[in-house]
Amino acid sequence: MESLIAEEFSTPYPQSVRLVTVKIRDLGEVKKMDAGDAQLRPGDRVILDADGDVTYGVAYSEPALTPFIPPMRVMKRILRKATPDDLSLIGRLEQLAREAAAYCRTRAHELRVRLKLVEVYGALQRRQLTVVYTSDQRIDFRELVRDLARRFGGRIEMRQVGVREEARRLGGIDTCGLVLCCASFLTEVKPVTVKQARGLGLQVDDPGLLGVCGRLKCCLMFEMMEAQGTVSSPAQGLINPTRSAPDRSS
Repeated sequence: MESLIAEEFSTPYPQSVRLVTVKIRDLGEVKKMDAGDAQLRPGDRVILDADGDVTYGVAYSEPALTPFIPPMRVMKRILRKATPDDLSLIGRLEQLAREAAAYCRTRAHELRVRLKLVEVYGALQRRQLTVVYTSDQRIDFRELVRDLARRFGGRIEMRQVGVREEARRLGGIDTCGLVLCCASFLTEVKPVTVKQARGLGLQVDDPGLLGVCGRLKCCLMFEMMEAQGTVSSPAQGLINPTRSAPDRSS
């Protein structure tokens, strides 16, 4: 661990970075990534690493040269612009994902497997389909997996996620009118617990404190940081903007 830390701090920061906005598998909100030397235009497919898997994304902007700020060291970098072979494979995988999602919904209903599909996608480097889902209860999906394997071949991975992760993957607009924090800029979601919210004097049963996922909003952590005095003064105005919003009732 000490050697990794030493290596991190021994590497000089660059003067600038070429940022490009990308949607992973063209789903959810755009993410800012390091474009490297790739020449990109909106709509281009790119190959990248997401959650330990080599997958693809879609560029939604041209790379823009931006001054480097040290926290950017955690920003992911695209691996390359998609080649013609990559584009052919991506097209097949997108068609396969659509067919698998439709089949999975139908068979789950027939088998009375109570799950909600979040995403189905194929792997670029191996014969594998990943089925991402949420469920309120423990389910037996063995027969569903066998049916999927017989129909589409290859390995079937069933990946259960929570409602917060579902919101992060799909994105959306919250009641504040802004894009979800978890889907736009948070690299790690550490939600405020009910106990912590009560410690802030908040009414945890207030529907206004719940995000689109049905859980306490991630942005409550900024409330907690403010209460602890760990938020710098320039950031104070970003916390609870609705408190300072003008009264438009008149």
